[in-house]
Amino acid sequence: GMAAPAALQRSVVSSAGRHTASLIFLHGSGDTGQGARAWIKQILNQDMAFQHIKVIYPTAPARPYTPMKGAFSTVWFDRYKISNDCPEHIESIDSMCRRLTDLINDEIKNGIAKNRILIGGFSMGGGMAMHVAYRFHQDLAGVFALSSFLNKDSAVYQALKRNESVLPELFQCHGTADELVLYSWGEETNKILKSLGVSASLHTFPNLNHELNRTEIEKLKSWIEKKLPVEAAKAN
Repeated sequence: GMAAPAALQRSVVSSAGRHTASLIFLHGSGDTGQGARAWIKQILNQDMAFQHIKVIYPTAPARPYTPMKGAFSTVWFDRYKISNDCPEHIESIDSMCRRLTDLINDEIKNGIAKNRILIGGFSMGGGMAMHVAYRFHQDLAGVFALSSFLNKDSAVYQALKRNESVLPELFQCHGTADELVLYSWGEETNKILKSLGVSASLHTFPNLNHELNRTEIEKLKSWIEKKLPVEAAKAN
């Protein structure tokens, strides 16, 4: 059979103390795990780090990307265009869901419970995270999507229409001045997911373009600590 694809490259911020939970942060299109980590570090003046949570920033493998006329870019999946009104490129989305499942399974092999793993990301990374969690890993601790959206006929929506189980909570942030991923696309994604049973919040940032800011990351950190609290040491 075909050899399994190599594990995704990743930049990791270890937990300061005992590692009992993991956070997977997916970068935006054309970025890298190292780049996303550095961007957050620049905004906070330090790494986004936790006592008990390991933070993993994987890098998408370079692939031809249609919106860039087929030039190679580090993107999680291909798109026909940057719009919420076109079909999804489901083959590339599904193959990346499998590779991110391998990453989740690595954490489980390291002794981290599935409900102690969060996944999310910026822009395309947030879209990718929603596919991974809501279609394939509904027992994760939560999902976050910063300046992200799903297409109108997303496979995520189709999957949730048939769903009965309790779903991971969604933490969404979006700037009203976003010129690349319109605020209305993020808002519509939030509304549809809510209508399908997802407990979802949408934090609105006036005047914020397609970028991250400090208030947003501080809010995200608080939410992460709420979803992945420090576990009391188990008595032997």
